[in-house]
Amino acid sequence: MKEVVVIGGGASGLMAAYAAAENGNKVTLVEKNEKLGKKIYITGKGRCNLTNDCPPDEFLENVVRGRKFLTGAIYAFPPARTMQFMEENGLALKMERGNRVFPASDHASDVTKTLVTACTRLGVKILLNTEVQRIFLGAPFRRSCHEVTEGVLAEEGDTPSFLLHTSNGDLTADAVIVATGGLAYPSTGSTGDGYRFAAEAGHAITPCIPSLVGLELSAPIGEAQGVTLKNVVLTARRGEKVLSSRLGELLFTHYGISGPLVLTLSAEINRLPLSEISLTLDFKPALDEKNLDARLVRDFSERKNEQMKNVMRGLLPAALTVPVLQAANISPIKQANAVTREDRARLISALKSLPLRPTKLRGFEEAVVTSGGVSLSEVDPKTMESKKVKGLYFCGEALDVDAYTGGFNLQIAFSTGYCAGKNTK
Repeated sequence: MKEVVVIGGGASGLMAAYAAAENGNKVTLVEKNEKLGKKIYITGKGRCNLTNDCPPDEFLENVVRGRKFLTGAIYAFPPARTMQFMEENGLALKMERGNRVFPASDHASDVTKTLVTACTRLGVKILLNTEVQRIFLGAPFRRSCHEVTEGVLAEEGDTPSFLLHTSNGDLTADAVIVATGGLAYPSTGSTGDGYRFAAEAGHAITPCIPSLVGLELSAPIGEAQGVTLKNVVLTARRGEKVLSSRLGELLFTHYGISGPLVLTLSAEINRLPLSEISLTLDFKPALDEKNLDARLVRDFSERKNEQMKNVMRGLLPAALTVPVLQAANISPIKQANAVTREDRARLISALKSLPLRPTKLRGFEEAVVTSGGVSLSEVDPKTMESKKVKGLYFCGEALDVDAYTGGFNLQIAFSTGYCAGKNTK
């Protein structure tokens, strides 16, 4: 039996603690917040989209970074295993569009309760309001770490291997699992502690960037704040190269744009210089330019004596009519019967490819996940164990892995947490 300390009581930490205890270890879970699963409580708008009911190969297609690294973990503990685990531990589930899986109760707190119950049943000791301040490594690993210059426990061969300074005293362990999350939603306790622990143990950290987050625009369409558009196409280009072009839902905000389309796009472009990225929005993807022109001609003929800002309400929400007309260089008060063929051509262009200029990602306070983290080349993809320090494991958002929305990121937390805990032998 080993003494295992898991740092972090979120999705990956709770699953890691469960798996380590199931393995016959003596497990202590340390959480700096006053309760466990604080980030779980706010996921899916409080409903918790806990996984996506799809096979591993399809799941991996939704991983943005770390796909190869995650292959073993996702096959070892796929979505089906997560669902089985939850149901066997008393949580009823339901599936919604896009194979998104939620608790049948629609209460994210029930997911946390299920994980906690499974852990306590196996004897996991839980320490709340306890912050790990420093991890010291034992003498056997002194030579394998670049940064460790103090706090060595004893002579080579002595045990335990780790000493943890915490806000409530010291802990010793044979193995440590770092499940501290990333930087997204720092109000939940995700303040990058794991990156510091990893760096002090000699690990490289890929710079962290917000992902699944809104985009600020150089010229926000303020009039449209709060307007949601469905079935529009948002396209991103870098020069002439199309980086992404997707159909979906978009939300206008006071700072720019958000919504499912934008969150997905942010994951694809967040490591690129936004000054080199241009966006275009197609309001009418179901109509090609010829059919759209015919629609405009008909509308203008039927309402020929009305002002354009009113005529356009047949095509767009009222808050967008003036901005689109301005983009087409057409006066909002111009009468429909005065619109020329050249006017229509510019209007079609604005409707099919309204230019938007992104300037900045929104911050970690609004980001769903962190892109970046502990370098994957320094972690064993099968066990989640450090290649630099024996007995030190990383899982969840602490790693340089991230995926699209739809339950994929929580499943990554469960899969990597399970693999970390299961391999603390």
